[in-house]
Amino acid sequence: MNITEEVKKLVALALQEDIGDGDHSSICCIPVSATGSMKLLIKQEGVLAGVDVAREVLRQVDESIAMEQFLHDGAEVRPGDIAFMLKGPARSMLTAERTLLNFMQRMSGIATATRQYADLVKGTGVVLLDTRKTTPNMRVFEKNAVTVGGGQNHRFGLYDMIMLKDNHIDFAGGIENAIDLAVKYLKDNNLDIKIEIECRNLEDVRRVLEHGGVHRIMFDNFTPEQIVEGVRMVGRRVETEASGGIVKETLHDYAATGVDFISVGAFTHHISSLDMSLKYVN
Repeated sequence: MNITEEVKKLVALALQEDIGDGDHSSICCIPVSATGSMKLLIKQEGVLAGVDVAREVLRQVDESIAMEQFLHDGAEVRPGDIAFMLKGPARSMLTAERTLLNFMQRMSGIATATRQYADLVKGTGVVLLDTRKTTPNMRVFEKNAVTVGGGQNHRFGLYDMIMLKDNHIDFAGGIENAIDLAVKYLKDNNLDIKIEIECRNLEDVRRVLEHGGVHRIMFDNFTPEQIVEGVRMVGRRVETEASGGIVKETLHDYAATGVDFISVGAFTHHISSLDMSLKYVN
């Protein structure tokens, strides 16, 4: 993961949240001169993610902590695997422990879930996308974990793509009006971003195609059979995306429709963190 200034700031906030005015548990019983080693032990099968973030956590706590890395992001891991070893001041390693694990466990859980979905659509040509259903202030980490698992990122926020959803369309006075206003807005503000529109049924698809002006049509809560018809209507004129209620059991059916993208909110908001721990080494 690219450790940008934004990532550094978010890591610093996470550490401040945990440490506050001091790690009193470690300070009270560990001599300041004590040194030792610890290992990142994997306790559950999955996909590893967040090693670079763990390194940044350690750097901010104490630059003298040394990491010997054995596994990289994207590695398939099993119980008993050791991702890395640490060596350095005992107090510092203990202070970093929980924040390091919080990042790595959640990111690895997301990478694991994404990989499971990606394996189900191999060979279909469909691209799996995440959504904005992320934990506040964790989006950069969670979206990175999706890419580690084999998915791709949809828009990062409200600013890098126009998505006209049902509420936008209703407030704007209909499909055609919403599109026209979006196109005018981009022109007036000299913005070069794509327009995607959500369709609730095949009649919406027909109206969008007749009106034009968008780059992608989202089939929202369509059945696979309806998407097959929608893809036929679109005929490659614009990109197509399936979204809404798509689970592992139905994923392959949706991938077989010929749609370009499938977005899955569950990548980032219906996942379990991967079990791992940071343990003292004799």
